[in-house]
Amino acid sequence: MSSMPPNLASPALVPAPVSLREHNTLGLAARAAHCVTIGDPAQLPALTRLAARYDRRLVLGGGSNVVLPPEVPGLVIRVALPGLRLVQAREDAWIVEAGAGHGWHDLVQACVQNGWGGLENLALIPGQVGAAPVQNIGAYGLELAERFVQLQAWDIEQGRRVTFEAADCGFAYRDSVFKHARPGRWLILSVRLALPRPWRPLLRYPDLLEHPDLAGRDPAALSPGRIFQAVCQVRQAKLPDPRVLGNAGSFFKNPVVDAATHARLRTAFPQLVSYAQPDGRYKLAAGWLIDSCGWKGRSLGPAGVHDRQALVLVNRGGAGAHDILALAAAIQREVQARYGVALEPEPVVVSG
Repeated sequence: MSSMPPNLASPALVPAPVSLREHNTLGLAARAAHCVTIGDPAQLPALTRLAARYDRRLVLGGGSNVVLPPEVPGLVIRVALPGLRLVQAREDAWIVEAGAGHGWHDLVQACVQNGWGGLENLALIPGQVGAAPVQNIGAYGLELAERFVQLQAWDIEQGRRVTFEAADCGFAYRDSVFKHARPGRWLILSVRLALPRPWRPLLRYPDLLEHPDLAGRDPAALSPGRIFQAVCQVRQAKLPDPRVLGNAGSFFKNPVVDAATHARLRTAFPQLVSYAQPDGRYKLAAGWLIDSCGWKGRSLGPAGVHDRQALVLVNRGGAGAHDILALAAAIQREVQARYGVALEPEPVVVSG
């Protein structure tokens, strides 16, 4: 991890009240009394000076992994840093860099269209590029950490630009050092990825192995574009579009248990869906746990569980943070009581 001193000449930033309903994919009615948008690195020194006046700060990208209260306290920092470029065409990889404000799916699509395969399994994941390493996003057998090279971040507290290599990020399942840092400490500016050459398809999950466009085909005859289309079709069939039905994607992490716990559960529940991990533990399918407790399609007030994917909590209209969290807590209680397994939410819950 390395750092660079700031450029002290920068424009002023003036915070303003902003509705955040359109800036969180759950569609929660939320308001920030003090909000700024960062669209140019030249604003960063001014951001540090401004942020020093606030006890609380929230960095907000696409709002796809957050539960916001009606009134968001402190300073809200919206990220709108653009950019996408091919840094280097190495023999073993395409090195691609994207600005933190770039849409994640837009990045995946652009890479596929340019012949840079390697991200297609992560298609249609909502949110922005800057949030991807925070969550170490993953889907269909691939995690961001497997493609990550480095990122540039702004240390809001110390007013300096810092480079994070992969080893600095503490990547784990849906986790990184950024999730454990003080809220509002880091503003990710750009992310650099290595997309492998030669490209090989990743077809570890049944949804892809059994897809009609992929099943039985010679992997050598497949293309990143074909995998991309299949992933999009699978996700669209299972997951609601947040522009139509407010949601934050998968609301709970898939719990990981030791071999003894897995054996006990498998004996008691033979239909248990699980995946062996390299370290000998087992990842349980949280969606199956929730569905088996009868929650798929149910609602508590204006918050509900999606009728096609039990891992997704939805805003059926007019839900607030308290509605979403009450539903999540009820699901956690039932899964704990039935299986003795604790479900951990994926989204960041911002307190009011």
